Amino acid sequence: MATTTTTTFLYALSAVVVITLVSLTSVSNACPPSDRAALLAFRAALQEPYLGIFDSWKGYDCCHKWYGVSCDQESHRVADINLRGESEDPIFRKARRTGYMTGSISPAVCQLERLSSFTIADWKGISGPIPPCIASLPYLRIIDLIGNKLTGELPADIGRLSRLTVLNVADNHLSGTIPRSLTNLSSLMHLDIRGNRISGTIPRNFGKLRMLSRALLSKNQLNGLIPESISYIYRLSDLDLSLNRLSGPVPASLGKMAVLATLNLDGNQISGQIPPTLISSGISILNLSRNFIEGYIPDSFGPRSYFTVMDLSYNKLKGRIPKSISSATYIGHLDVSHNHLCGPIPAGSPFDHLEASSFESNDCLCGKPLRPC
Repeated sequence: MATTTTTTFLYALSAVVVITLVSLTSVSNACPPSDRAALLAFRAALQEPYLGIFDSWKGYDCCHKWYGVSCDQESHRVADINLRGESEDPIFRKARRTGYMTGSISPAVCQLERLSSFTIADWKGISGPIPPCIASLPYLRIIDLIGNKLTGELPADIGRLSRLTVLNVADNHLSGTIPRSLTNLSSLMHLDIRGNRISGTIPRNFGKLRMLSRALLSKNQLNGLIPESISYIYRLSDLDLSLNRLSGPVPASLGKMAVLATLNLDGNQISGQIPPTLISSGISILNLSRNFIEGYIPDSFGPRSYFTVMDLSYNKLKGRIPKSISSATYIGHLDVSHNHLCGPIPAGSPFDHLEASSFESNDCLCGKPLRPC
C-alpha cells in the first residue's frame, strides 16, 4: 500500500515538474514584455474595423500567432512587422475586400530595438507623420509605407540606417525636401517616393547611392537640375523622374550607364537637346515627352538601339526623322507627335506598324501612315 502511494506521488511530482519546465520554456521563448508593450501601444494608435487583423494580438507571447509579427529565433525579439492592406491572405479572401485602416504610426514602434522590416502598406487611411525616431533603429532593412495618407517630412536623420535596403513611401501626402542624409544610405537598393508632395532639388551627391537599382521619384514637386552624379550608380536599371519640375539638360552620361534600362523624364521642364548617347545606349524604355527639348533627333541609331518604347512627343524637335533609325534592332512603340518635324517618314520597319497618331501635329511630315509626300 505504501509502495503504491509513493509511486503515485512520484508520478504526480514528475508531471508537475514537466508542466513547470514546459511553462518555463514557453515563457523563455516568448517575446520580452517590453516588445509586447511596444506592439500593443503601436496597435492602440490604429483602427482596423473590417478584417479583425489585430484580434490575434493577445496573450503574453507576441512571437506566437500574432498576425503580421515575426521574431528572431535566437533572441525572441520582434524582427518583422508585415501588415499589408492588399494581400492574398485567407483573412482578405474571406472578407472579399481589401484593407482599410485609420490612425497613425505610434513612436512606440521605435522601442522595438531589433526591428528589421517595417511594412504598413496600402491601408489607404493611415495619416500623421513618420516617427523621426525610426531613424534610430540600427537593424532596419526595409521601410515600406506605400499607399497611405502619411504627412510631414521624411526623417532628417534617415541616413543613419546603414542597413536599409528598401525605402518605399510612395503614394502618400509627404512634403518637405529630400533629406541631405539620405545619400548616406550605402546599402539602399530600392528608393520609391513617387506620388507625394516632396519639393526642392535632387541632392547633387545622389550618386553616392552606389547600390541603388531602382530610383522612383515621379509625381512630386522636385525642381532644379538632374544631377550628373546619377551616372555613377552603376547598378541603376530604372530611373523615373517624371511629372516633376526639373529643368536644364539631360546629362549625356546617363546614356553611358551599364545597366540602365528605363529612363522616364516626361512631364518636366527639361530643355536642351537629346544626347546621342541615349540613342545608342542599352536603354529600352525612353520617355522624354512633354518637355522643352529642341534640336534634332540624333542620327545615331544602330544595332545597340533596342527600344520597346521611345516617346519624344510634345517637345520642340525639328528637322527630319533620321535615316539611321531603320538600323535599330527593334523599336516597338515610337511617338514623335506634337513637334516641328518635317520631311518623309522612312519606309519599312519600325514605321510599317505605327499609327498616324505617332506622327501627328508636326510641321510637314509626310508618307505612310500620313498623307503621301
